[in-house]
Amino acid sequence: MDTIATELAATLIARLNETPPHKRLLVGIAGIPASGKSTFALLLANKLSLPLANSSTEAVILVGLDGWHYTRAELDAMPDPKLAHDRRGAHWTFNSPSYVDFIRALREDISPSTPIITAPSFDHAIKDPTPDAVSIHPYHRIVVIEGLYTFLSIDPWVEASKLLDERWFVHVDVIKARERLVKRHVVTGVAKDMEEAIWRADENDGPNGKFIIENMLEPTRVITSVDDPLLLALTA
Repeated sequence: MDTIATELAATLIARLNETPPHKRLLVGIAGIPASGKSTFALLLANKLSLPLANSSTEAVILVGLDGWHYTRAELDAMPDPKLAHDRRGAHWTFNSPSYVDFIRALREDISPSTPIITAPSFDHAIKDPTPDAVSIHPYHRIVVIEGLYTFLSIDPWVEASKLLDERWFVHVDVIKARERLVKRHVVTGVAKDMEEAIWRADENDGPNGKFIIENMLEPTRVITSVDDPLLLALTA
């Protein structure tokens, strides 16, 4: 995946050079659970580290969709709290209106005096989002947004999907993805044992992946996920 990331980083840099200075380049990276999208997005962002002239700042920043998860307290307040917790990770367990507002803000013209835009992140230790954890400054010209639902075709997600300059889908065989998921759920402690890991992969992650494939805008590029040491260790 390193070679692919290097090539696509060069493509984005060339496109940025053709982008008006008052505009950002927004890149959405999606994929089914365990496609390797998060790892690839991080790799791409590292390749894109673009020091600006006479500055120590960088023009690229990575934002994860996981920050828009509803909190556990918000899931508790839903009509069926057990279902909400069991299906955490499904598109309806995310604050999609807030995410759409974020993408709209990124799409506005920028100047040195443009206010900082903040985005939430996700704290796996507390299993909840952390508000305003990521700061997008005017000098951040390339924003990479990764997550399961970054370019869905349904309301209200589609409003944000259409504002992206690039929609990259990381493709992986569903059987391979399931193998990765079961292993990851056990290793990370998401599941207490193999039985629960299999249940989560089949009853939550699998349906989410099917939903994504059936309800996404057409990608501008499809990237084939490859098993390499980095992905095997960090696949997301």
